[in-house]
Amino acid sequence: MTAASLLVELVTEELPPRALRRLGDAFSGTLASGLRERGFLTEASVVTPYATPRRLAVTVTLVLAKAPDRPDEQKLMPAKVAFSPDGEPTEALRKKLASLGRGHLATREAEARDGSDRRYTRSDGKADYVYLASRAKGHALERGLQEALEEAIGGLPIPKVMSYAASGYWNDEKFVRPAHGLVAMHGADVVPVSALGLAAGRTSAGHRFLGRRDVEIATADAYPDTLWAEGKVIASFDARRAAIEAELAKHAQGDTPIAPDALLDEVTALVEWPAVYAGTFDPAFLAVPQECLILTMQQNQKYFALTGADRRLRARFLVVSNLETRDPAAIVAGNERVLRARLADARFFYDQDRRQRLDARLPKLGAVVHHNRLGTQGERVVRLRFLARAYAPAVGADPALADRAAMLAKADLVTDMVGEFPELQGTMGRYYALHDGEDAAVADAIAQHYWPRYAGDALPEGPVAQAVALADKLEALAGLFGLGQTPTGDKDPFGLRRAALGVVRILVEKKLALPLSGAIATAFDAFGTVAAVKAAPVELEAFVLERLRGYLREQGGSANQVEALLAQRPATLASLPERLAAVQAFEALPEAAALAAANKRIVNILRKSGSEAAAAVDRARLADGAEHDLYLAFQKLDPAVTANCEAGDYATALMALATAKPAVDRYFDDVMVMDDDPAVRANRLALLSGVAATMNRVADLSKL
Repeated sequence: MTAASLLVELVTEELPPRALRRLGDAFSGTLASGLRERGFLTEASVVTPYATPRRLAVTVTLVLAKAPDRPDEQKLMPAKVAFSPDGEPTEALRKKLASLGRGHLATREAEARDGSDRRYTRSDGKADYVYLASRAKGHALERGLQEALEEAIGGLPIPKVMSYAASGYWNDEKFVRPAHGLVAMHGADVVPVSALGLAAGRTSAGHRFLGRRDVEIATADAYPDTLWAEGKVIASFDARRAAIEAELAKHAQGDTPIAPDALLDEVTALVEWPAVYAGTFDPAFLAVPQECLILTMQQNQKYFALTGADRRLRARFLVVSNLETRDPAAIVAGNERVLRARLADARFFYDQDRRQRLDARLPKLGAVVHHNRLGTQGERVVRLRFLARAYAPAVGADPALADRAAMLAKADLVTDMVGEFPELQGTMGRYYALHDGEDAAVADAIAQHYWPRYAGDALPEGPVAQAVALADKLEALAGLFGLGQTPTGDKDPFGLRRAALGVVRILVEKKLALPLSGAIATAFDAFGTVAAVKAAPVELEAFVLERLRGYLREQGGSANQVEALLAQRPATLASLPERLAAVQAFEALPEAAALAAANKRIVNILRKSGSEAAAAVDRARLADGAEHDLYLAFQKLDPAVTANCEAGDYATALMALATAKPAVDRYFDDVMVMDDDPAVRANRLALLSGVAATMNRVADLSKL
């Protein structure tokens, strides 16, 4: 069968830039999947997506002009309906086969006939059914592409649908933006499909100003090169993005462009033939915090700020234009003029905000709703202060400074700058606190109490910041768990999973001695006057521990190793990484499997025996031999294991257990724990209880 490359392109008005990459990937992926399901693609077919501000397109190599025939099976009816008692086909079967164009199979002899069309009877596991096997004729590409194209258009993740008139005066079409052209080519031939009121042709559209308005595509393979040469359009999203990055680096002249992925993607989605130009602004604006200037450039103007080797902002910026010109002076001057006004607004907000101290803004928080059932931000600040003071001693923070930082942590929410740029909350609070003469630890805590904000983000650095960050996250968790507004499935509108993981990371990575269960109980105590909040410490602790499980798995722990650690319900989380490393090293020992199995046996015996164990081991009741040797072995081991654990040397503590394997093995070979004599049995259970306590000091080895 003839195979050639396929091109499909929709030419539209300007598509929403923030959705363009997603739209392009969905269009190409869904269309290719539809063709593959219909048998038009080969194993070697390559799918290439294209997306520009004015088009969605895809090319696929090695597309068949006609899909191959394929076997088809239809389940017709129960055999007891299809045949009379003497085995003759019934009228119901005759009519069914006739409707399918297979009337010649309505005979007794057809059951045994072999060929491309045949009728047979087979059980489906419950009853016998009559089936029809045939060869389904492969469709021509025109039909398959029409169906796949309709599926691709219908399945696009369109942010907001527009209604528009494709022809005449009625808004008879609906799409993300009005579509003006459709190209569908198989090799050099046009495939006569239609979509959105458009008939397919071979005419694409070039750049609005730089290229030809109508660009004829000779073959599907020539699409990207033809658009580049005649249309002044770089059709590939990735190629256009790479060109922008290269031009930014070139025009930075040794400085570093601040180019977050989201901004690069958005700018790539705004241009078809990118040209980068450099502009400047008044260095006097550098007196404004550079975070404000950078955000102003990025959000309002889609510019790229530049920093020098000292990481300080330069009074220069880069703009990506959709126009290439030999003399960009007018473009640069226009962008400089617009940016000057934006930076002047930022400086005005900054100057105005500093006229009022942060602590003077606190009454305004009483008018800002935090949650309709949890009260205002002012009420929340009271809870944060309570928690920050409570957590401060355990994290090594000055309670007075933690209280002050918690009091001011949300004050910048009512400043003009944060009102304009909510992303700067905390950041601006730090600048304003330093301006007010607050302690540096307080100022840092105002900025850092939101950390970590996302996976891999930095953690709050100082003890004061850590105390306030824990207060902020645990207050949010306790309040919403107390209202029953817990995450369900993949829905987490309040970011509680992120908050819980933040708590885990701070406690673990900053080696804090704050007990998790106590911190959670205290968090619920902070809501004592909020009647809507019902204490749910058990549920919240389980939720946090689930995040801890995931965190430890990401650190390389196996499911069994993590369960071994958490089965002990450690009071604090600070030592978990070292404990995990020790368990991993122990599990690599040749004695580990036997000791884990013995430990599991001990745990099961103790669980089944209930409270039969004696309070302490009576050495006089120990039998000579294996029982006495086990007692002596663990009398020697226990102080060493305890000392190593107290010193944080968990690996040595577990390694020492390997020396006990012979004594443990011999004990279970020679001693019957559940002796008929109650006193002997209780003494042996007490011995095993002590052995288990020593063996499981680092982790529950029975879980390995």
